[in-house]
Amino acid sequence: MKPGTTLLKQLAINLPVIGGPMYPCSNPELVAAVSSAGGMGVVQPVSLTYVYRYEFRAGLRYIRSLTDKPIGMNALIEQSSRRYRETMVRWIDIALEENIRFFITSLGKPDWVVKRVHAAGGCVYHDVTEKKWAQKALDCGVDGLVAVNNQAGGHAGDLTPEALLADLIDVGLPVVCAGGVSDGAGFMAALKSGYAGVQMGTRFIASTECRASDAYKAAVVKASIKDIVLSERITGVPVSLIRTRYVKQTGTRAGLIAKWMLKGQKTKHLMRTIYALLAMYKLKKSNHAKETSSELWQAGKSVASITRVESVATIMARLEKAYAQL
Repeated sequence: MKPGTTLLKQLAINLPVIGGPMYPCSNPELVAAVSSAGGMGVVQPVSLTYVYRYEFRAGLRYIRSLTDKPIGMNALIEQSSRRYRETMVRWIDIALEENIRFFITSLGKPDWVVKRVHAAGGCVYHDVTEKKWAQKALDCGVDGLVAVNNQAGGHAGDLTPEALLADLIDVGLPVVCAGGVSDGAGFMAALKSGYAGVQMGTRFIASTECRASDAYKAAVVKASIKDIVLSERITGVPVSLIRTRYVKQTGTRAGLIAKWMLKGQKTKHLMRTIYALLAMYKLKKSNHAKETSSELWQAGKSVASITRVESVATIMARLEKAYAQL
C-alpha cells in the first residue's frame, strides 16, 4: 500500500498533508486554501474568534464558502478554567453541526472529544511528543497521532523525527510527522520512513494566503535553523520562535516566580493562563503590525528550506509532484 493511503481514506483528502493549526496565523483563507489544494486545512478556534474576529459558527461558514473540501478543527483541551472548558465543548459541538469530522486534540485527556466525534462518525488525532502521551491517547480511543518533534514550531517536542517515530511505530495507529517538513524532499523522506503523512505550519506562514505581516513572512524566509530558539515566556512550556531583536531583549527563560508557580500543582495553570493572555496580545500585535517593535514570531526549523513567499497552491503542487513519484 502506498504511504499515506490510510490518512487519505480517513480524512477524505487527496494528499497526506495537514495544515498545522497556528495561533495567530491560521486565518480562514489559509485554512480553505490548504483544503482546496488537496490537504486538510485545520481551524484554530482562538485565532478564528480572537484574532480574526469571527463568531465561531460564522467563521466556519465563511471558510465553507471558500472551499467545498473537508476542513478540520484543533481543540486545545488542557485542564483550565470552567469557562474555557465550556467554550471548547460548545465549539466542538458547533463544528460537528457544521459537518466537520476531523479533530486534532492538543494537551489534556481527549476521551470526551473522542466520544462526541465518534458518535458523529468522525475521527480524532492527538498531539504527542513521546510514547507515554501516545499510550494515554490510545487508551482514550483516538484514531491517530500527530507526532510533534524537535523541529516543530510552536510547542515543539524533545525528540528528532526519526527517534519519535521509532518510539511510536508499534502503537498501531497512523502517525503524522509534525515538524521539519517544508518541501518535497522532506515530505518524501517522512513518508518513506513510515509516517502516515505530514503536518506543516511554518511553510504556510510564508504563503500569500496567510494574513501574517510582511515582516513576519520575511523573517521566516530569511531565518536559518540557528535562528530558531525555545522560549518559556509564551505559555510556560518551551515554544519555538525566531530569534529576533525583541526575543533577545526579553530573554527566553521564565523568571524565578514564574518557575516556582509552574512547578506547583495548583499554581501552574494560573501561571500558564497569565503567560497565555500576555502572549495572545503580543502575538496578535506582532502578527499584524507593520513595525517590528514586538517581534514575537513562532516558527520551526523547517525555515531552512523556505526561500520565498508562495501561494498555497504552488506549495502543495510541489508536494503533489513528489508524492506521485513514490
